[in-house]
Amino acid sequence: MADTSPLLQIEGVKVPRRLPPWLRAKAGHWERVHDMRVLLGQAHLHTVCEEARCPNQGECWTRGTATFMLLGDTCTRSCGFCAVATGRPKPPDPEEPRHVAETSRRLGLRFVVVTSVNRDDLPDGGAAHFAETVRAIYAVNPSSQVEVLVPDFKGDREAIQTVVDARPTVFNHNLETVERLTKQVRVQARYRRSLQVLRDAKAAGQPITKTGIMLGLGETEPEVLQLFEEARAADVDILTVGQYLQPTKDHLPVVEYVHPDRFHALEDSAYRLGFKAVYAGPLVRSSYHAELTAQKTQVARGEE
Repeated sequence: MADTSPLLQIEGVKVPRRLPPWLRAKAGHWERVHDMRVLLGQAHLHTVCEEARCPNQGECWTRGTATFMLLGDTCTRSCGFCAVATGRPKPPDPEEPRHVAETSRRLGLRFVVVTSVNRDDLPDGGAAHFAETVRAIYAVNPSSQVEVLVPDFKGDREAIQTVVDARPTVFNHNLETVERLTKQVRVQARYRRSLQVLRDAKAAGQPITKTGIMLGLGETEPEVLQLFEEARAADVDILTVGQYLQPTKDHLPVVEYVHPDRFHALEDSAYRLGFKAVYAGPLVRSSYHAELTAQKTQVARGEE
């Protein structure tokens, strides 16, 4: 008889077969999505929305927002959760910071999010390229705000200082998962090193720091709460919590589809620990509605 169970058995772990109803993303307006794709293509720019197969792409592009991905579309690392291609990247495009700045101006963005692939082949991990992009955005639109979602730069404090000196509004570096699962999920990364990156950014003068994690990879509740506590101990201001979705069959399987009620409970727990802004939900991604969490943090800090 055919197996009709909603769970699939993989190496002793029951893995859900089907997406639950709460994981249906908004499609977005196709004309606006098309226009965004054309504009980004003309500028030869990449977005994490496309490369990481973000489920919120339609909604965000309809709103005219996108997360620019610097330094090409090929990563030097091979994380088990990420859909971005791994290989030998091309040299950085020196015109990319200007293109990102001009495109953000054409889109009328008041809050710009920039991230990158990992570039362990570069001496500074791409830190100077980040800084140049932030300065270029401010040059064409001085009233805009910028969030940078950076790799760990192998823990290089000089690289972190380079980015902070460009004065981004928000410095974001994701822990991604609990310490026990980090080696499996992030492979070349280190949980403790990522915590130190967040500490070093604050020590370097960054006013707002942020991190994000995924649920559904096999973590336990105590492990998640420990991560929350350690992020707060590192003086992180903003926390995002979302559901991991397997991008292809070659990536890590989903162990659990977490119910929205659990996300709400975790959000409450995070606020009790002292985070200034928390965004938790099945479809939440690190840069999803980034401007709103930044604004909430600035209000909590008493800033205009």
